[in-house]
Amino acid sequence: MAEDRLAALTAAGVSIWLDDLSRGRLVGGDLRRLIDDKHVVGVTSNPTTFAAALAHGEAYTPQIRELARRGATVEEAVRKLMVVHVQEACDLFRGVWEATDGVDGRVSLEVNPELAGSCEATVVEAVSLMRAVGRPNLYVKIPATAAGLPAITEALALGVDIKVTLIFSADRYREVMAAYLAGLERALDVGVLLSEVHSVASVFVSRVDAEVDKRLEEIGSDEALALRGMAGIANSRLAYQAFQETFAGTRWERLAARGARVQRPLWASTGVKNPAYPDTKYVTELAVTGTVNTMPEATLDAFTDHGSLRRADNSGAFVDRAGEDRETIDAIVAAGVDLAEVFMVLERDGIDRFARSWAELHETVRRSMNVAG
Repeated sequence: MAEDRLAALTAAGVSIWLDDLSRGRLVGGDLRRLIDDKHVVGVTSNPTTFAAALAHGEAYTPQIRELARRGATVEEAVRKLMVVHVQEACDLFRGVWEATDGVDGRVSLEVNPELAGSCEATVVEAVSLMRAVGRPNLYVKIPATAAGLPAITEALALGVDIKVTLIFSADRYREVMAAYLAGLERALDVGVLLSEVHSVASVFVSRVDAEVDKRLEEIGSDEALALRGMAGIANSRLAYQAFQETFAGTRWERLAARGARVQRPLWASTGVKNPAYPDTKYVTELAVTGTVNTMPEATLDAFTDHGSLRRADNSGAFVDRAGEDRETIDAIVAAGVDLAEVFMVLERDGIDRFARSWAELHETVRRSMNVAG
């Protein structure tokens, strides 16, 4: 049965999260159905999906009218709209959160992307969002920029559960995990129970393939073209190797002995960008115990219909292929792709996308409030 494919993925130790949240999903019962029937145990929101939901439906109209009647500013209205619908999602997932001891049942909300260049402003915003939502199963999303790294440490020490986003390279992922460990150590110093500190780290997959493939095609050699579609998986598995190396050794063991939890890897951007690739590619190839795969609904439906697990991969299987993955990355570099530039471009583009969506969101709310008024 189709449902069994998702059950098998869950049984392999992969947490299935949905990469979309809207009021329509909440009030129409769609999200409840996905929890009950398709093993979805978390959901992520971002300015892009929220702006799209607001622009293409009437689910938010009554609330916008009320905010306009009260004389709320556009900024106040945006904050209120986002907080309320995240609260509703948190309440829906509360049972999952309780059943998994806080591991799943999570809903994420992003800090203002315009603050990505400021550590201090990001921390203030993260604490403000945590207090505004007031739900224990909230993840505040902070991008893995240079300014975001110390903000992750500081926010964790202040009791904010963090979902780190926009990680593209294994090197940056190592820095993210170091920031997490530093946050745990700071939390321990101020008396926070480490068992209550949670975090996931989002490693992006298909965007890496899309950018690398574009450059390989521009190079155009047979060797370059043969490497298309290989960067995203190899890069992700090398990131997983970094995860295994980080959560070992004496530093981690000291924290684990005090109840600390690992910062789980989360595979993000797992919808294929190239229709020539299998539409379940980034689920099948990255099925490893103890990870999260946050999928757009099209990918979730594809796996429901025809997804497969060649084997329930464990961490050892991933590490065993690390040499092969390193050879793949080296071959891509040898073909002429500047991966350092690729990762820089992807990070900058990710921040720019969220900033554009943030501006679009404010403009959509402005227009709706004008009509309502």
